Amino acid sequence: MSALILGLVLFLGMHSVRIVADGTRSAFIARRGAGAWKGLYTVVSLAGFALILWGDGQARLQPVVLWDSPLWTRHLAGALMLPALVLLVAAQVPGNGIKARVHHPQVLAVKTWALAHLLANNTLADVLLFGGFGLWAVLDFRSARQRDRAAGTVYPPGQPARTALVVVLGLALWAVFAFGAHQWLFGVRPFGR
Repeated sequence: MSALILGLVLFLGMHSVRIVADGTRSAFIARRGAGAWKGLYTVVSLAGFALILWGDGQARLQPVVLWDSPLWTRHLAGALMLPALVLLVAAQVPGNGIKARVHHPQVLAVKTWALAHLLANNTLADVLLFGGFGLWAVLDFRSARQRDRAAGTVYPPGQPARTALVVVLGLALWAVFAFGAHQWLFGVRPFGR
């Protein structure tokens, strides 16, 4: 469990610098340059991510079950992943209406993903993993919206064709995960036993 916790601290800590220490980040970039910051950010994030994967795998060998999860919670999580994946795609496609409306769709995707998986999973490792990412997403979304307001950021309106593309791609990605990739990658069928 300690590897999972250390991984979460490294990964989410690095991703939280703009939330809790934006001035420190700016000073680092001013002194050493954007490339040095990106390099540090990448190395620490990758180390954290690797520890999260390894620690989660280790925790699953001897899970600490906190409650019983009924089958319907997996179905609910599977359904919640549809908007999460549409939001994830919206973050990658420029000029779509979803991004114009919510401004930070990737963070909302993480928040929705975390909630869905907290509902469906029942171990201490799951609570640490999905709860940690969920808490980070709530704080990051709030911080990003505050930065937007302070900077007077205006998001361009979305184009209907690009918004439709986002929805279609998000639906396709959801179908791939819901009916095959999730079981292949994680050993769990979201819709079924």
